[in-house]
Amino acid sequence: MKSHKPTYYLTLGATILAVSVVVLGAFTRLSDAGLGCPDWPGCYGFMWMPETLDEIVQAEELYPHAPFESEKAWPEMVHRYFASTLGFVIILINFFNWKHRHRSDQPFKLPIFLLVLVILQGLFGMWTVTLNLWPQVVTAHLLGGFTTLSLLWLLSLRLNNRPWPQPSIPIHRWAKLKPLAVTAMTLLIIQIALGGWISSNYAALACPDFPTCQNQLVPEMDFASGFNIFQDIGPNYLGGQMDGEGRVAIHFTHRVGALVVTFFMLFLILQLYRNHGNTPLKGLTNMIFVLLVIQVALGISNIIWSLPLWVAVAHNAGGAFLLLSMVTLNYRLNKSTTTMI
Repeated sequence: MKSHKPTYYLTLGATILAVSVVVLGAFTRLSDAGLGCPDWPGCYGFMWMPETLDEIVQAEELYPHAPFESEKAWPEMVHRYFASTLGFVIILINFFNWKHRHRSDQPFKLPIFLLVLVILQGLFGMWTVTLNLWPQVVTAHLLGGFTTLSLLWLLSLRLNNRPWPQPSIPIHRWAKLKPLAVTAMTLLIIQIALGGWISSNYAALACPDFPTCQNQLVPEMDFASGFNIFQDIGPNYLGGQMDGEGRVAIHFTHRVGALVVTFFMLFLILQLYRNHGNTPLKGLTNMIFVLLVIQVALGISNIIWSLPLWVAVAHNAGGAFLLLSMVTLNYRLNKSTTTMI
């Protein structure tokens, strides 16, 4: 038996590429370069971006409302080319999986879903620009990126023929860990969505102090404004259009969500340490704990240091890796329990 199923290495490479796309997307968004190119898929009418003086003059004549800024155009175009490359690799994955469709153990539906998802992601990328960073689209684009990354990693796990050692504890104790892991991952996804909503509405510094917010334990907040998903399409949302109390509501909710996710994941980690017996889940549990600690530290650092770019990007990357670790845990728990039955 081959050590891996067909397309495993291609899918693993796509997963690594997807991590790069997520990080580049975070860098582009957090450096206010989301509209670094006012058109799509090119940049001021060019395949890359205007570089010579004549090209810059031509670009600004075409888009007088959007003066050319090189430091914002290049992150946007690098992100687009990496994302386009990822889309091409997912097409290749589908092609090779189609060739091996006769194998009963070869995933078939998941690659097709990934192809549909990456096409939708391309559309969200276009709408991000053409709708002037409309928060709903920006948040959906971020969630689509995290979903693409997670499903590519899940596909990699499924294509890996590695046998999982069986736990040395009773199956009923092992099975009780599954709903805890699913709940933890669900809470984490909600928290990531809240983080995306914070970023798309420029609310990261709505509470500039910690642990209080606006020097209060419970500040003045406007939840109706903060979570209004019916914002008008049309204004330029670069820098945000929301009032202060609306942004505070988003930020404060994200903080409360961070507490909920942290305590629930610590409870899950404790249960894993108590129940894993001699299984290899100990290493994965340690990794989840370390990633959780790092993510909390990065979140607090964002506030204390007033959102330095590298910390904010690392916080996005940390969320992605924490999500991948939870995908791995849920896959391992489900796989081991199914094998034991």
